[in-house]
Amino acid sequence: MSKRDNKRFNDNERKSAPKRGGKNRRDYGDSYEPKRSGRRSAASSGSNGRRSSASGKSSRQERPRRVLGYDLDLKEEINRNIGTDGLEVVAGRNPVTEALSGDRDVERVFIADGAEGSVSKIVAIAREQGVIVDFVPKEKIDAMAPGVKHQGVVAKVSEYSYADMDEVFERAEASGEDPFIVILDEVTDPHNLGAIIRTAECAGAHGVIIPKRRAASLTQTVALSAAGAIESMPVVQVTNLARTIEELKEKGIWVGAADMDGETYYNANLTGPIAIVIGNEGKGVGRLVKEKCDFVLSIPMYGKINSLNASNAAAILMYGIRRARG
Repeated sequence: MSKRDNKRFNDNERKSAPKRGGKNRRDYGDSYEPKRSGRRSAASSGSNGRRSSASGKSSRQERPRRVLGYDLDLKEEINRNIGTDGLEVVAGRNPVTEALSGDRDVERVFIADGAEGSVSKIVAIAREQGVIVDFVPKEKIDAMAPGVKHQGVVAKVSEYSYADMDEVFERAEASGEDPFIVILDEVTDPHNLGAIIRTAECAGAHGVIIPKRRAASLTQTVALSAAGAIESMPVVQVTNLARTIEELKEKGIWVGAADMDGETYYNANLTGPIAIVIGNEGKGVGRLVKEKCDFVLSIPMYGKINSLNASNAAAILMYGIRRARG
């Protein structure tokens, strides 16, 4: 049999057969109009169509252009740059100056080496407000604000507001109790910070104090770990922890450091106005901070591991203080 005879359809049958993939004009008749995925002409759409014959532009409401969850048509979202540490990065000399002069809490300012001009004004404002200023290579600024005209200046800004020390004492006075304060010495893990804030709120502490340098700040990660406690627990950020301890002692607060070589906490007198210092996850309480404290507390270890997680140790001591208060 020849190839021509072996065909499934002859030429006439193939022409009358419907095309694969759906119906066509031969199935519906001459009134069939296939759907068009492309643009429609002004003549075919008419006055009620989606395209205006006068302007040639579509009148339909276009969907917002989004990249990684951000709306590219909104300036506030274009300029919003969240760093890996959960803090917002503000780039440019004028935006950084406005952030320093406004109500937001600026964590740190970064300036490219060799930057001149209005940089001196930014440095002066930052230092007047106690904000840390770091001079770094321009490459680091580029990495922090990729694709942004940063002019050699960026700042890290917290989404959450810090409290004043007066708020801590006002909270204690409102509760009718002696002040009960938790001080964190360079606790760097945001999960630990959030857990400690949560426990402090549950244990009835009146405030948490953290340093500005080499420590975790109030970020979204901290807020999630704190499970809402960050909204009600005053968190004070200070420049010099040792000086702050001296000021607390002048107000009649007894300050104790958590360390392995101290008195067992359940044998110590934990009544009265008190502040407890929890140290860094690795090195514990710093030497200078420890020297400023009135006494040292320890938690007995009975297992093979001789230390606790910072948030666990803080929880034990906080509830030790709560128990002593009756």
